Amino acid sequence: MPHLELASISKSFKSNKVLDDISLAADAGEIVVIFGPSGTGKTVLLRLIAGVEEPTAGTISIDDQDMADVAPEHRDVGMAFQNFALFPHFDAFENIATPLRARAQSAAQIKEGVARVAKLLKIDHVLSHAPRQLSNGQKQRTALARALASSPKLLLLDDPLRNVDAKLRFEMRLELPRLLREAKSTVLYVTQDYKEAMALADRIAVLAHGKFVQVATPEEIYRHPATVNVARLFGDPTINLVETVVGEGATIDLAGETVEIDKAYAGLKGRSVTFGVRPEAVALGDGAGLKAQVMAVTPLNERTVLLLQTKGGAELLASLPSSSPAIPKAESEVTISFNPIGSHLFDRETGATHAKGRA
Repeated sequence: MPHLELASISKSFKSNKVLDDISLAADAGEIVVIFGPSGTGKTVLLRLIAGVEEPTAGTISIDDQDMADVAPEHRDVGMAFQNFALFPHFDAFENIATPLRARAQSAAQIKEGVARVAKLLKIDHVLSHAPRQLSNGQKQRTALARALASSPKLLLLDDPLRNVDAKLRFEMRLELPRLLREAKSTVLYVTQDYKEAMALADRIAVLAHGKFVQVATPEEIYRHPATVNVARLFGDPTINLVETVVGEGATIDLAGETVEIDKAYAGLKGRSVTFGVRPEAVALGDGAGLKAQVMAVTPLNERTVLLLQTKGGAELLASLPSSSPAIPKAESEVTISFNPIGSHLFDRETGATHAKGRA
């Protein structure tokens, strides 16, 4: 039985439909990341689950109980909002302690509970500070600590690391999964950062235009995106996309040159498609094949990104480990091919991924 279940949820504000008949089930202790660009309804969804807003249609169930008539304070839900929502007349300690006091815990339990999460989030040195004395990053971590302090059964986190500096954000990506699993809460975590989604999630639910377009593991989302838009959202550098037509024997036209692709696409002959290939799936060699010139070489820490241009003028990005012994120089010529793992065909009209081996 799922711990949290959303069934055909819709939410409209007057004539604006923000969420459109979406469903999702999350198991106890599972971390589900709600991912999507700004304005897609991610925060609205969390507010519905918390009971701050009511759905226009559909049901929200926690532990198989319909939440329609259950007040927010009785749902055993912890939530960290984007806008911090700290009590200005309380110091950081008292803000974090509020859910523990609501549960009538002893002074010793409250002190221990606040200290535990404050140390993890590196705000133990500012517990006596009022919110106005905290930086935005410290405010955000205080709000996150308050949500975590009582170890609720269901934890809703609305982009809690948005205002945290880059170094701490990286550290928290490593620490948060362990913390969340120790809390044994079911977690819905909203973010616009695909790296954060990949690092934290058991499953990712991609939200676009009011609907979930794909719900799957991080690896499945990256390796087998359901649509061209999902493919665009995950990856840096972004996926290469070329509009083309499938030719004889699983080939495509790439700026006037015939290129072989995965034989599993042979049944799509004549289809108008968008060919997508991840930069790391663009393989370089010096033998026979598609010739390209290296236009630019950009080192990016552990990866080096190449801008390539084929003889016909098509531009592609390739990504190589910076430790590769033979990274080509700018203006040199290379031969390229495409690894089937990381290469996709998308329907030109719908954007949906073509399944391999099917017409």
